[in-house]
Amino acid sequence: MSGRSEQAKTIKYNRLTPKLALQLAAPHTWAASVFPSVFGVMYCVYRSFDIGFAQGLLLVSACVLMQSAVNTFNDYMDFVKGTDSREDNLEKEDAVLLYAGVDPAQVRLLAFLFLGIAAAIGIGFAFRVGPVPLLIGLSGGIIVLLYSGGPLPISYLPIGELTSGFVMGGLIPLGVVSAVTGRMHPEILPMCLPFITGIGLIMMTNNTCDIEKDERAGRRTFPGCLGRHNAVLVYRALVVLWMILIVLFGAALGPMELGMGLILTAVAYRPVFHFLMRSPLIQESRVAQMKGIVNANICGGSICLVLMAAAIWAKN
Repeated sequence: MSGRSEQAKTIKYNRLTPKLALQLAAPHTWAASVFPSVFGVMYCVYRSFDIGFAQGLLLVSACVLMQSAVNTFNDYMDFVKGTDSREDNLEKEDAVLLYAGVDPAQVRLLAFLFLGIAAAIGIGFAFRVGPVPLLIGLSGGIIVLLYSGGPLPISYLPIGELTSGFVMGGLIPLGVVSAVTGRMHPEILPMCLPFITGIGLIMMTNNTCDIEKDERAGRRTFPGCLGRHNAVLVYRALVVLWMILIVLFGAALGPMELGMGLILTAVAYRPVFHFLMRSPLIQESRVAQMKGIVNANICGGSICLVLMAAAIWAKN
């Protein structure tokens, strides 16, 4: 980091444009926040909690901003620590600091801006319904900061997959519902398991591809602890578990939703999930594998939302 700091004194940086700011926010990864937050909104409708369209839109926006902050912080920390390089099979849109030559200080400020706007939305809801959503949001914000920063970042430990999966897939729906009712609703967490698993697999895809790179950087990730062979076996087992959890999500809603879940998951297997089952999870094909797991999250999340919409329709 000191080397980067010395270079900062002499390098002339390019301006951080809105286009680059959007790239840092990484919209192609927003499935990890959009689907859990929309599920939280739909759960409120399903339970007949009082929520309007504008409230739902604000809550989804806050969750997307929170993820944008995570993405931006991660890029910033990887750059200043020197863990990213042009040899790491990264797309230019996924490594703005590396390729665009923007000022890291501006990127850090952008991350805090994303986080601040999300916090302001959360505070607004807390004024209306009480402190519970603010406490959940504060917990998420602290994890965001500790994920890539601090003396021992969470991303350097073998709990990164579990942490990212639970925060994005579990805390987001929990926070959305609490922002509407002002109460904690732990009963929603079992229904969040498909989101938690799918989002955790995004991180596991990245970390398994980067096992050797992470070892050189001193990271002890979950796949690194398992070793490449075992990590691939566990990954494929978790993909199977993910599909089962999607079907069980439908079963929790009713017999019709169970049947729909079985059919939709079976139809999606060949074009979506089969790719993950045969993915070698190596650095050379990292870009395709990351796109594959994001597409699978879009598909899995969409199935869950379709099942939720069917349950709302049947109830009404």
